[in-house]
Amino acid sequence: MNNEQILTQFEEIEQKVERVIEVCKSYEATISELRHKIEQLEGELNNKVEAVKRYKEERTLIRSKIESLLAKLGILTGD
Repeated sequence: MNNEQILTQFEEIEQKVERVIEVCKSYEATISELRHKIEQLEGELNNKVEAVKRYKEERTLIRSKIESLLAKLGILTGD
C-alpha cells in the first residue's frame, strides 16, 4: 500500500466517524426530547389522577349528605 491509498482510507474512516458522531448527536437530541415529553405526560397523568381522586371524594361527600337528608326526611314524614 502506498501513502496515497493510506491517506484515502484515513479520509474515508474520518468521514464515517463524523457521520457516526452526527447520528449519535441526533439520537441524543431525540432522547432528550422524549425524556422531556415523558416528564410532561407524567405531570399531566398525575394531575388527572389527583382530579379523579378529588371527584371521588366529592361524590362520596355528596352521596353522604343526600343520604343524611333523605334519612331526615324519612323521620319527618314518619316513614
